[in-house]
Amino acid sequence: MTACGRPSEGRGTAVSGPGYLAVDSGGSGLRVVVGAGGRGPLARAASGEPVRTGARGIDPEHLMEQLVPMARALCAEAGTGPPVAAVVGAAGMASLGDALRAELPGALGRELGVRRVALAADAVTAYVGALGPRPGAVIAAGTGLIATGTDLTGWRRADGWGHLLGDCGGGAWIGRAGLEAALRAHDGRERGSHLLLAAAEDVFGPVTGLPGRLYPRTDRPAVLASFAPRVGECAAGGDRVAVEILRAAARHMADSAAAVCPAEGAPAVGLTGGLFRMGDPLLGPVDEELARRLPGARRVMAEGDPLHGAVRMAEDLTTGSFTLPGDATMLCVTGPAGEDVTRAADTRT
Repeated sequence: MTACGRPSEGRGTAVSGPGYLAVDSGGSGLRVVVGAGGRGPLARAASGEPVRTGARGIDPEHLMEQLVPMARALCAEAGTGPPVAAVVGAAGMASLGDALRAELPGALGRELGVRRVALAADAVTAYVGALGPRPGAVIAAGTGLIATGTDLTGWRRADGWGHLLGDCGGGAWIGRAGLEAALRAHDGRERGSHLLLAAAEDVFGPVTGLPGRLYPRTDRPAVLASFAPRVGECAAGGDRVAVEILRAAARHMADSAAAVCPAEGAPAVGLTGGLFRMGDPLLGPVDEELARRLPGARRVMAEGDPLHGAVRMAEDLTTGSFTLPGDATMLCVTGPAGEDVTRAADTRT
């Protein structure tokens, strides 16, 4: 366990206010925060081992094996005692979370004394981290891409279907388009880019060997996405083909945001995820496409990341101010006996 960002105040002493646990489970492992209602985060830790996914989907036993010792150590360090509430945000929860929803609330109650559990797709925690509990839409763009929106009565999502069927405009999509343009230039076909060809060979070696190096990989999306920053560099340098790739990516992003954004009012559209570190070569086209598709919306950069979202949800769950709408796959809240109390939690003030 690697601890980080721990404040010294209250270390080893009792903390007033009920304690909570916030968890972000993703492709790089677990990030865990322990805090107290009204006091905010008090201790943090991370593990570099992603939770396994198998025939039952995300493995609740493997998650608990990692989480329980981390949570106990952090609670002791923060002086909070057992957490009364927990929020677990997990990549793949919407489609692979059946076992988690069935088993995790009870396991957290038995092992850690948690009385209320919110299980959320990482798209939801990313949304809350970006915008907080207010109406709008969030585009989460990294290796993949998903857009999530809410009017605070329900959730909508668009894309997030993986690199073979979707994730249009995400890092893997941009990287693949860039490599395709490199191969077009190699072949002498139209819409090729010699600048992207040089960049591809700098990263991967001779492009004639690229299929053999790429197709057998089990981490193809990540490998494709690793080329996206080079597409951004070529676009910043004025390469026409690279510029058009990012323009097309921006159109896909705006399409997804428009599909989930509330129709009423002037909602915020938040951008979150590592892909936006590309800066102006991508953000410029995104702003233009959002203005075209959603002229009444305001584009904002994310306030925080999915872990910030999980912390904010845990604070609200602990203090009785949880207002987010429930959803069968994206967000469910269970009470002490394992009953679904999402609707009751939604109406608390």
